Parts: sequence; structure tokens; C-alpha cells
Amino acid sequence: MAVPTPRTPTTASEGPMSYAIFQLARAHRARAAAMLREMDLHPGQELLLMQLLDRDGQTQSELLESVGLDHSTVSKSLRRMQDAGLLVREPAAHDRRVMVVHLTDKGRAMREPLAAMWRALEETSALNLSAQQAESFVRTAYAIADAINGRALPREEREESE
Repeated sequence: MAVPTPRTPTTASEGPMSYAIFQLARAHRARAAAMLREMDLHPGQELLLMQLLDRDGQTQSELLESVGLDHSTVSKSLRRMQDAGLLVREPAAHDRRVMVVHLTDKGRAMREPLAAMWRALEETSALNLSAQQAESFVRTAYAIADAINGRALPREEREESE
């Protein structure tokens, strides 16, 4: 049974695209979280696994930078993943304060289940779109992300952060 689209609050009419993005992100995150739970993963852990599957042996700092999450979130995720036997963290040879993260065999075995999850999520997400609409959406989504990430803070926010 389809979940009805909630009524848009009148204030959101000032930013209909932004509200649509919010609703999309919420729905996508919820579906992904449910799929990840079936794999005994928490949201965000799949991003760390994918980075390590591409390049094992990264430092925690490198992982932080690659996934764009905050330090405490990454530390907590890595601790949980280590407890689950997916990875090990060990001090770097060049600096014992730096932690290097390596996948275990169990972590490396997550490659295909993660790929299958992303394929299924992609199929669900694009269910009502043509191939051309899906390609256009991806370009548009990245253009919006670039605009948001590249835009200078409004004057009031710059002054508050100084």
C-alpha cells in the first residue's frame, strides 16, 4: 500500500523545490535504512564500507573527509563496525596516534550485498521514471548540490561564525 504524500505546509510554498527535496531525502533515507537493517548495518556504515572497499587501509581522517560526516559519527560507526567484525583499527606505523582502518574478510564480503542493495534502491527510486528522466534527475541533483555547497553564506551567518 502506497504511503500518501503529506499535505505541504503553507510556509513551504515559499520553497516548493526545497520541500520536495526534503521529502525525497526523507523517503530515500528511510528506505535505505530499512534495507541496511536487513544487513545488520546502520545508516552511514555502508558509505564507510564502500570507501574501504575501494581503498582499504585508510586513516580515520581520510574516511572522515571522503564521507563528509562529522568526527563523532564516524568514530561511533567505526567502533560499531569493529565490534561487528567488519573492520579493524590499528595505529599507523609512522604515527601511533593515527588510526588506520582495514576491512576484515567479513567486511570485504559485504561488497556484493551492498552493490545489490544499491541496485535495488536505484530500481525502486527510478520505478516511475524513464531512463532520460533518471539521467536528467542525476544531473539536476548534482547541480543543486554544487549550488548549495559552493554558495557563500549569507552576510548574517558569516558575521555569526566569526
